[in-house]
Amino acid sequence: MATEGAGAEESAREVLARELSRLRDASGMSLAQLAEETRYDRTYLNRLENGERLSRREVMEALDRVYGTGKLLVGLWRLARQDAFKDRYKSFMWYEARATVMHKYMMVLPGLLQTEDYAKAVLSSAPTPLSDEDLEEAVAARIGRQELLCRATPPRIRVIIDESVLMRPLKDAAAWRAQLAHLVASAGMPNIVLQVLPLSAGVHDLLGGSLSLLWMADGSAVAYHEGNKSGELIEDVAEVSQYRLSYEQLWDLALSPCDSVAYIKQLMEGDTA
Repeated sequence: MATEGAGAEESAREVLARELSRLRDASGMSLAQLAEETRYDRTYLNRLENGERLSRREVMEALDRVYGTGKLLVGLWRLARQDAFKDRYKSFMWYEARATVMHKYMMVLPGLLQTEDYAKAVLSSAPTPLSDEDLEEAVAARIGRQELLCRATPPRIRVIIDESVLMRPLKDAAAWRAQLAHLVASAGMPNIVLQVLPLSAGVHDLLGGSLSLLWMADGSAVAYHEGNKSGELIEDVAEVSQYRLSYEQLWDLALSPCDSVAYIKQLMEGDTA
């Protein structure tokens, strides 16, 4: 871990770990006492203080309550979790965190609407498997993005999911049903509209990749076009406009929100007739 005066700038993750250690020392609590207060394992809490684990929002909320630090640790955690993403993705994350409106066309279930089991299955599917610890970290980082949905004024989100995504279930049937139920519940939120693009819509301009269109409070917009192993952030106004036209074509072809939810419910019941 970098230290002051060592000539290296501390990362947000290191700052968070140092603050966790400082707060416990100041409180006079042992790890065992902190574990009892938060109901999290003492070894796990120790690894947070050492910067070995990043953890999740709810853990930071529990620690903020114990230490009486308001939302300090949650705020540091938001910054620290950015370290878990690749550099090419961080610019998109910056815009996503500030967007007031999002339109997405997805060839995979969007991270903002994934359950932990689904995220774990996707992240563990790489040919070079992650260690259990790295997988836990990656899942926590992905699910952590969903905290923006809990804001007092969350972004307005429209998601068009390609039907092919729903035709590729998890091996764990219970986990898959839970993911489908989560999609239905998400579609019931006042700020989220969910639609399914049926296979019968045929070929289209965005086939083969996912697209996110993000609008900021000042009216500016960016696009993020993502393939299986790569992603490109587009900030040019003319290019973003073209991607918006492509998206609107799919909007016209997609099932209505009501029909989309009904279709997902049919999948939950095992009836796609």
